Amino acid sequence: MTAYLYEFIGTAILILLGNGVVANVLLAKSKGQNGGWIVITFGWAIAVFVAVIVSSKNSGAHLNPAVSIGLAMAGKFSWQLVPAYVLAQISGAFAGAVLVWLTYKKHYDETTEAGLIEATFCTAPAIPHTINNLFTEIVGTFVLIFTILYLASPQVGIGSVDALPVSLVVLGIGLSLGGPTGYAINPARDFGPRLAHAFLPINHKGMNNWNYCWIPIIGPIIGSILAALVFKGL
Repeated sequence: MTAYLYEFIGTAILILLGNGVVANVLLAKSKGQNGGWIVITFGWAIAVFVAVIVSSKNSGAHLNPAVSIGLAMAGKFSWQLVPAYVLAQISGAFAGAVLVWLTYKKHYDETTEAGLIEATFCTAPAIPHTINNLFTEIVGTFVLIFTILYLASPQVGIGSVDALPVSLVVLGIGLSLGGPTGYAINPARDFGPRLAHAFLPINHKGMNNWNYCWIPIIGPIIGSILAALVFKGL
């Protein structure tokens, strides 16, 4: 239960700081408004760093169903633990999104553009195109999981000493591959906050774009499986 708790806490922190920087940059009258893509990608990298440091000792700091699946596929993690890890990750992501909303409540009230509000919770494509968007998520997640597999301990996951390299990988993915879809590369990161967006009483929010939501779920899972297969093949 300790591992599941820390997966919940770590993922909540990941989303609190990650979606928090998006809220800071996009929401009306925030001090960080219009900070730009560089601020967002660096903010997400720091979010990964902090979340890994907090949770690595007790859960292996997966914080991402794609990581749990990739480690299990590579024989570095038990498949029996994957469902509970994924549930903890999604729940933590939901909680983190709620904390972002509470923190920026007054700024959400001042923001009238539905697309900006949605972007502080979940991802959306810059140019909607199913095949391209799915491919982008597959490639981005492949890079993430392939790297993590080389860093991972034999049985659990990534450790605190790996927090910086993993964070830099996420930064690189965001800077290089994040333009088309916003680089979810994590089903929990997208699905948990998307649920929060659906349930929270936010003024001026639009639709939840459920027609797109399967891409940041299936894409990272495919990318994770491919990364594990290539890793094992090498």
